[in-house]
Amino acid sequence: MSAIAVRADRRFRRHHVKPARRRRRWPALVKPALQYGVLGVLLAYGLYRGGAVAAHAHVLQIDRIVVRGNERLSKGELLAMLNGLRGESLVWTDLDAWRRRLQASPWVREAALRRSLPSTVEVVVSERQPMGLGRINGEMYLVDEHGLIIDQYGPQYADLDLPIIDGLATTDGGSLTDEARAEFAARLIGSLRAKPQIARRLSQIDVADLHNALVILNGDPAVLQLGDDQFLPRLQSYLDLAPTLRERVADIDSVDLRFDDRVYVRPAGKPARAIEQKR
Repeated sequence: MSAIAVRADRRFRRHHVKPARRRRRWPALVKPALQYGVLGVLLAYGLYRGGAVAAHAHVLQIDRIVVRGNERLSKGELLAMLNGLRGESLVWTDLDAWRRRLQASPWVREAALRRSLPSTVEVVVSERQPMGLGRINGEMYLVDEHGLIIDQYGPQYADLDLPIIDGLATTDGGSLTDEARAEFAARLIGSLRAKPQIARRLSQIDVADLHNALVILNGDPAVLQLGDDQFLPRLQSYLDLAPTLRERVADIDSVDLRFDDRVYVRPAGKPARAIEQKR
């Protein structure tokens, strides 16, 4: 049997073909990234150091404090509260903390601090306004419209022409003053501002009863009962009627003005009697 020649199989066989390997490119990417990363770190560090140096440079250290808005508090007293601020960094010092230190003073209602280049801090304060002299446990204190005690009354406040306010003390053993009674007194005092000539005559107030304020005027020993509203009209009606009342009752202990058509006058040591008001 003769040999038969077989042609070589030249068909393309996939499983015999190996794909060419792609050359890895990550070294080419990593190198620039590292370079830029190093540059970024160096730049950030440079900025940080530059900022730190600038912040501690003499030109940005606080060496001037300007104070405005103070009336009762002297500039020296305010600067004493800010002791330590001078010499600090204008950039990094915590002005809120210094503001809170100022507002710890009973006289300071609000305070604002502002940076001013190159080395100044501007301080603007708003002081509390005393509405009267609260008589509490036998002592006299300056109090504001919320009953907050500003300071004990002394010779340094002799220029203040303020009424004495009784009945502010609390009975629960908490704070020294009752806020509701203080606001009642503030409402009465505020209502008289429309008539300065009457407001100036206000000598004493008693707000122990929140429904009936008692008032004494300068030069008049009578205790006036005003209720809890219409303070100015009732005081005006009393002043208009006072000469007639003195003609009828020589020694008046108190006058009840809470009623529109009549007043009740109590002579010293005697029961009250009603007197019709003329309209």
